[in-house]
Amino acid sequence: MTHVDLEDPVSTAHYIMPLDRQNTRTVDRTGGTFLHSSRTNPSKMKKTPEFLQGVEFPKSEFTKKGITSTVYDMSSQVLKNLEKLGMEYLIAIGGDDTLSYAATLDKLGYKVVAVPKTMDNDVRNTEYCIGFSTAISRASDAINRQRTTIGSHERIGVFRVFGRDAGYTSLYTAYVTSMRCGIPEYKFDVEKMVKLLADDKRNNPSNYSMVVLSEGAEWQGFTLKEYGEPDGFGHPKKMSVPEAFSEEINRLGQQETLISDLTYDLRGGDPEFPDKWVATTFGPMAFDPIFERQKRFEGPQFQKAVTKWGKFPEPKTWALPT
Repeated sequence: MTHVDLEDPVSTAHYIMPLDRQNTRTVDRTGGTFLHSSRTNPSKMKKTPEFLQGVEFPKSEFTKKGITSTVYDMSSQVLKNLEKLGMEYLIAIGGDDTLSYAATLDKLGYKVVAVPKTMDNDVRNTEYCIGFSTAISRASDAINRQRTTIGSHERIGVFRVFGRDAGYTSLYTAYVTSMRCGIPEYKFDVEKMVKLLADDKRNNPSNYSMVVLSEGAEWQGFTLKEYGEPDGFGHPKKMSVPEAFSEEINRLGQQETLISDLTYDLRGGDPEFPDKWVATTFGPMAFDPIFERQKRFEGPQFQKAVTKWGKFPEPKTWALPT
């Protein structure tokens, strides 16, 4: 919606995909999004597309992690393109960043329905996000397969999963695989953690132990380093925490480790049953408020009420007069 030039057929064909029975027929059989995705934040664009050079957009200074950038708010262009496409409603499917911009559009008066989809399971005010169950199952499978190697080499296995600011994926993976974990919400005592892992290893007949760390996990006295410029939502890349923690295991416990990064392995391929079930349920649920609004505000009963009571702005919550 920021880069499409609706006056250019090539640009329109590249950025816009009208959905029909044919191109959505097999959408339930694979993970990911065939519409593709990006880290674009229309309210904080570092530069505007070439065809919009010369168009004035609100400009501001954006600082994150000590890095200051000039950014442009292209929300007006997004709304303009949505209007040109005849889209009266937007169903936003995603996690923290996607839904935060959907909330921005909502504040601008656009009609938005949000569907929570993130393997981090960290969207507020919802019990479950699409992708979480599959991520936990994939992590559990990968860890259980590696028990053979970790055990035969008598090492401490250190695993990394997604979770920049929330530790649900790490916590639930640890819960179902009976292992230790580190999460971003709590800085653990590194000496205590290394001792626990050493004790687990010593008490295990196969002489190994394991720990899973969220990508944003930290311990007391340690701050995870970041690198690269922040993305559109202000998130720089994080250095790999397992390497840093493995050094602590070697230093404090004189133990060898085996490191494994499970991040992107958890989010590809065929989703498992709970995620297919929830996603298939969330789809019709997303349309319910749209159809309800159309029935209430665009049907004959509404037109009759407007004629009787006069034209007035639509409030957030409104019941038809009787």
